[in-house]
Amino acid sequence: MANIAEGTARIVEELIPEGDFDEKVRQLLFSEIRRRLTTFEMIDRRMRQKYGMNLEEFEARQIVKERGFSFEVESDYHEWDQAIDAIQALRENLRKLTAK
Repeated sequence: MANIAEGTARIVEELIPEGDFDEKVRQLLFSEIRRRLTTFEMIDRRMRQKYGMNLEEFEARQIVKERGFSFEVESDYHEWDQAIDAIQALRENLRKLTAK
């Protein structure tokens, strides 16, 4: 596995003084994954409110086509789709991280 620079290790020790180094890194990863997950969940929530449906319904009803392939709707669709993919990947990473 990769070596950690001494300065980086010192910062980790200052941020999280208790536990072994692996546990400290896990705590940092957990916090970062939760932060990113919150960001993508906010995108999902915003799109659900805007369109009054979830992404699955949005796709099934072909809303992009229904709304004339407008730039806004297509952009929303891509942002929403990426957010849902990220949510799934981040939740899987959290599961792996906490399974230990």
